[in-house]
Amino acid sequence: MGKQSNRQLHKLAAYVCCCLLTASLHGIAHSQALAPVPLPSFAELEAAGATIGEIRVLAQDIFDTADPHEDKLLFRWANALHMQTRPDVIRRSLLFKPGEPVSLRLIEETERLLRSKRYLYDVELRPAAVHDGVVDIEVLTRDTWSLDPGFSLGRSGGSNSGGIRLHEYNLLGTGTAISLGHSRTVDRSSNELQFFGEHLLGGWTSVALSLASNSDGRRQAVSIARPFYALDTRWAAGVSASKDERIDAFYNAGEISSQYRHQQDLAEVFAGWSDGLQQAWVQRFVLGLNLRDDRYAQAEGLTAPAPALFPRDEKLVTPFVRYSLIEDRFDRVLNRNLIGRPEYFALGLVSSVQLGYASTGLGSSLQGLVYAASVSRGFEPAARQTLIASATLSGQYVDGRVRRQQLGAQVQYYLQQSPRWLFYAAATGALQTNPEPVDALLLGGDNGLRGYPLRYQSGSRSALFTVEERFYTDLYIWRLFRLGGAAFVDVGRAWGGVNTNSVNPGWLADIGFGARIVSARAAFSNVLHLDLAFPLNATADIKKVQFLVKTKTSF
Repeated sequence: MGKQSNRQLHKLAAYVCCCLLTASLHGIAHSQALAPVPLPSFAELEAAGATIGEIRVLAQDIFDTADPHEDKLLFRWANALHMQTRPDVIRRSLLFKPGEPVSLRLIEETERLLRSKRYLYDVELRPAAVHDGVVDIEVLTRDTWSLDPGFSLGRSGGSNSGGIRLHEYNLLGTGTAISLGHSRTVDRSSNELQFFGEHLLGGWTSVALSLASNSDGRRQAVSIARPFYALDTRWAAGVSASKDERIDAFYNAGEISSQYRHQQDLAEVFAGWSDGLQQAWVQRFVLGLNLRDDRYAQAEGLTAPAPALFPRDEKLVTPFVRYSLIEDRFDRVLNRNLIGRPEYFALGLVSSVQLGYASTGLGSSLQGLVYAASVSRGFEPAARQTLIASATLSGQYVDGRVRRQQLGAQVQYYLQQSPRWLFYAAATGALQTNPEPVDALLLGGDNGLRGYPLRYQSGSRSALFTVEERFYTDLYIWRLFRLGGAAFVDVGRAWGGVNTNSVNPGWLADIGFGARIVSARAAFSNVLHLDLAFPLNATADIKKVQFLVKTKTSF
């Protein structure tokens, strides 16, 4: 009896287990049936011939308070005080519209354009729904803190700079920038008002205005332009003008040797056209008229340059034609010139040639050809390696000879050793032919030789070599600051011309190290450099340690 009972219990247990297993499998199958099907990518939608339906712009606050790391009182206050970017402002920057075929290229270019705007911290474009060959698109953006009130301090080449200003990069959420401030540099102190609107008049027309009252003069500048804002833009036009009055100086061994007054008027009007993007290439043609009027005079109470150095007045009124050839080829990378933010390297060919003719009949002080050209190209020699090469040429051909010609070239090399480490090297050189004294190439602590005073050497030839070992930490302090650092070596020299360094004219070198800090959630989040540099062949007049504080747009 007991054995029979046990067999019955075993059968009952097996039956229950089968029932539970069946129910479990049925539940899994049911849940899988209810799980959302992943939406296709934009590349797949383009291949399938889908068209664009509704476009939803979701402009978000600075901080995501749904994230426990950002659900802080300070961040909630920042969100409350900040006025979000208006969806229409984002919408005006989109390169696609409802009813158009899906284009992965246009979506990627739109992301590049949006990420270039200071008032946006993050950008994501994604399919939201697909139905009957139509895809709805969501454009998610997250703002930065756009109001920059406060002080700025800097030090390079042994000289201090600083200022106080109020700068709003996204006035009332419109994408318009306005600034009022006071600054002081080694050259001058300045009170300046600036205004910039990128999408005025309901389109891509930009307006920029700058008014400055300086300790040595004043400056006014204005421009109105519709640029070639995208690769497929078919036309562009604009006008700009500026007036500048200031005191300029000649330097020798980092010290002012003489000074003079410089008045400069600049103006340009242009119109351009293009057939747009054709098989990954863009050709652009521009016609325009350029004015450059430079006038020089002795500055009262200041040491004037020697007669051989004193600049000569020059006025050029130049009708010109410009041709540009651009290749659509970009690489999206991380941790190169920024920290923790996507960057886009233009690896395709970007070139431009401009030819103009200055005529005395139009008011020029000389008659001849005025030319300028530039070219850059990116290469990927091997995996995790990027090489960017560029060159520029400008000058004049007057009375059968070349004058004021400058040829410059630069090569930059990036080797990503790991997600956190990168080796960087750069070589830059320039050569002048029959330059004027004011054209001198300068080299010092403010433009590459970090261990030396600013404008320490000058000449008609220059060369600079830089090697850096960069590291990018994953530290994200208070969800506000990203940290990195670099160790570096600089070697360079400027020589030739009529105002060479009389104290230390040879090759110069320095070594050093420093920190890099990015205020990631602010519109003014350039890279803050804090460096210690040690000159290797310094003379007695140079400090053995240079401390530099400088804000740059890159690492």
